[in-house]
Amino acid sequence: MVFCYTIDMKTIFVDAVDCFVSDKGVIFQEMYDLLETYENKKIIVTGANDEQFKTFGLDKMPYEVFTLKHDPEKTHPKYFKMLLEKYRLEMDEAVYFEHNRDAVESAEAVGITAYWYDNEEKDLSALKKFLDSNL
Repeated sequence: MVFCYTIDMKTIFVDAVDCFVSDKGVIFQEMYDLLETYENKKIIVTGANDEQFKTFGLDKMPYEVFTLKHDPEKTHPKYFKMLLEKYRLEMDEAVYFEHNRDAVESAEAVGITAYWYDNEEKDLSALKKFLDSNL
């Protein structure tokens, strides 16, 4: 008898503007290179409306992009509840990193393991340590 099973991998929620991509639409290449070392699904999360979506180049991202167009903002736990619902994920099936501390707290409030990424320091080794410890 042969048993087949799959190991579910956590989804990585990636903050968009001022983290993965600049406000000019330029992808942070080193972060992209780091994320590509993981087989996990990646979803870029943003609050961008239609105009901002184009301005920030979010229509040209290498990963799927999720937005609620500021209704609500990522700083509201409802944003993350809706995100999990859309992708049919439980809170322990995703990790998240973000440059806005309030959005990190919002994600944590619904049970998502989240990491505050300092977009000034750009410490990718600390981000890698977070991902390695939580995936």
